[in-house]
Amino acid sequence: MDRRSFLMSAAAAVPATASSLASPNDTVRVACVGVRGQGRSHLGEYLKMKNVEIAAICDVDESILDDRLKMVETRSGKKPARFTDLRKVLEDKSIDAVSIATPNHNHTLQAIWAMQAGKDVYVEKPCSHNIFESRQIVAAQKKYNRVVQHGTNSRSNDGLKEAVDHLKQGTIGDVYMARGLCFKWRNTIGRTPVEAVPAGVHYDLWLGPAPKHEFTKNRFHYNWHWFWDYGNGDFGNQGIHEVDICRWGLGVKYPHKVSALGGHYMFDDDQETPNTMVATYEFREGGKNKLLVFEVRHWMTNHEGGIGEGKGSNTVGNLFYGSKGYMAIDGYATYKTFLGQKAEPGPARSAGNSNWANFIDVVRSRDMASLNAPVEEGAISCTLMHLANISYRLGRTLEFDSETMTVKGDKEANAMFTRGYRKGFEVPAKV
Repeated sequence: MDRRSFLMSAAAAVPATASSLASPNDTVRVACVGVRGQGRSHLGEYLKMKNVEIAAICDVDESILDDRLKMVETRSGKKPARFTDLRKVLEDKSIDAVSIATPNHNHTLQAIWAMQAGKDVYVEKPCSHNIFESRQIVAAQKKYNRVVQHGTNSRSNDGLKEAVDHLKQGTIGDVYMARGLCFKWRNTIGRTPVEAVPAGVHYDLWLGPAPKHEFTKNRFHYNWHWFWDYGNGDFGNQGIHEVDICRWGLGVKYPHKVSALGGHYMFDDDQETPNTMVATYEFREGGKNKLLVFEVRHWMTNHEGGIGEGKGSNTVGNLFYGSKGYMAIDGYATYKTFLGQKAEPGPARSAGNSNWANFIDVVRSRDMASLNAPVEEGAISCTLMHLANISYRLGRTLEFDSETMTVKGDKEANAMFTRGYRKGFEVPAKV
């Protein structure tokens, strides 16, 4: 029996309707996978929680791995188990949950592996690298009935939940348009040559499903975001938060029309993805047309609607427009409303909360309805992001059919819904 068959057989034996924690005293034992950047935030969140143990840390860069092991041991008094290969982690039956913060191209496969092994999963945004993966990660969640939280953490913040309630209640009237703003000061990444893989880096594991490519520094730590083989540009890096909030506030799922324009302006470097882009979506749901516009800007820009003012050069947030006023969302937890033609101040609030704490609560309770950012919602927002990137890359508007989950009359666009996978790292067509 190969490893994948073993994991699937093990998953079939795991009861999915009760808590069934592997550890005593209701302690949730978590394995954190990918801990350099956002993964360090995962470690910090779990270290704050009572009866949560970081039981294992896995990273393909051993220098990062050993540093994080020391950090957790210093703060918790316990040294987690050390792994470089997630598949070895999943053989440990005492692990209850896996928290994934690896590069985008690994998210879906690693989450499916974890579900097949009977683990609950926190998976960073975006949960998928393409539209096929959005479908498969949701199919796996339904089959194995695991708790799967998506890393769109604004959905756990009390300020944002209240903001969406105001939109639903008509505080700013009939909401007809939303904008997602991702204006971040990002300098050129330059060009880096092919070189030997650094000592202690398990590059083949890092590549995972992606095609083989010789190692360069720009294709590794963080700058992988700007290469289509691994990332989805700043749309998939930062912008997925804003598009998710737009869709949440508008109360919509899939658009019928998508158009994106932009380019890699100003810099001559290794970056493949656009650093400036405007994506427009039109929805026809509930008998009303609604518009969603998402924008990436990479350099000098103005603030809008007060978003980002006093915080430096970045403008990251959302604007909603209604028949009685507008709403500005600044970051992930703060909103303000402005009512009438004079833009008189209306309801406002700033209040956060923890997406990770919500995940752990549901791991214990098994009350799926209490999960703030279920992967099914995350997968829809990711699909919007992927559609815009396809429109940008093909240079044309897409007419999307949500019934068949295809672009009408466009074989080239539909072919971009998936990718070729390296042997041993295939996202399964049947989970």
